[in-house]
Amino acid sequence: MILEIAVFNIHSSLLAAQAGANRLELCENPADGGTTPSYGTLKTVKEKISIPVFPIIRARGGDFFYSDDEFIVMQKDIVLCKQLGFEGVVIGLLNKDATVDKERTKRLVELAYPLEVTFHRAFDRTKDALQSLEDIIECNCQRILTSGQVPNAFDGKDLIKKLIEQADDRVIIMPGSGVRSNNIQELVNHTGANELHSSARKNINSKMEFINENMNEMLQNISVDEDEIRKMKMKLDIRN
Repeated sequence: MILEIAVFNIHSSLLAAQAGANRLELCENPADGGTTPSYGTLKTVKEKISIPVFPIIRARGGDFFYSDDEFIVMQKDIVLCKQLGFEGVVIGLLNKDATVDKERTKRLVELAYPLEVTFHRAFDRTKDALQSLEDIIECNCQRILTSGQVPNAFDGKDLIKKLIEQADDRVIIMPGSGVRSNNIQELVNHTGANELHSSARKNINSKMEFINENMNEMLQNISVDEDEIRKMKMKLDIRN
C-alpha cells in the first residue's frame, strides 16, 4: 500500500517524508490547485529527500487546455526534472471538448521516459471517464489520480471502483482528494485501490513577531499534519 502526499513547499516536503509518506507530489501555489515548483524548490527537495518525488508539470492554474507556448514550458520543465534525477512527473492535458489531449500527452510521456508519469485530476474534468481511462492507457501513463469526478474521493468511490476494475492492472488508479485517516480504510475496502493520495493539509500561523493588522492578512502558510499522515500510514500498514 502506497501513500502519496501532496506538498507545496520545502517545509511540508520534509515533514511528510519524516512522517512516513511513501512518495511526494511536489507542487507550488495551492490556491491554483498546484503548479510547477521553482528550480530552487526542485533542487533543494531532491538534495534533502530520499523517497520518490513527482513534481507536477503545470504551467499555470485554471483549466487544462494549454497554449503552444505553455506546452513548450512544460516540456522544458520535464527535461529539468530528468536532469535533477526525479523519479516521476505529474501531468494532465485536455482538449477543448474535455477529452484527453492524447497527442501532446504521448509526447510528454515519451520525453519523460524513463520517469514514471501520473495523469492528475484533469481526468476528473473529462466528459467520459471510462473512455478517458482508455485514452490515458494508450498514452502509456503509469497511474491516474482521481476523485471519481466529484470533489471528494470518498463520494466518488463507486466510479473509482469501476475504473480500477476496467483498468485491470493496465494502469494504477490512485484515489485522492479528501482522503483522510477517518475514511482511508473504507475507501480501500470499497475500491480495491493499492495507492492513495492525500494532502493531509494543515494551515500554520506566521512566526512573525509583529504583523501589521491594518493589512488585514492572516499570513498563514500551508503545511502537512504529521499525525494525520502517521494515522493514514498505520491503517494502510495494517492491511499490508
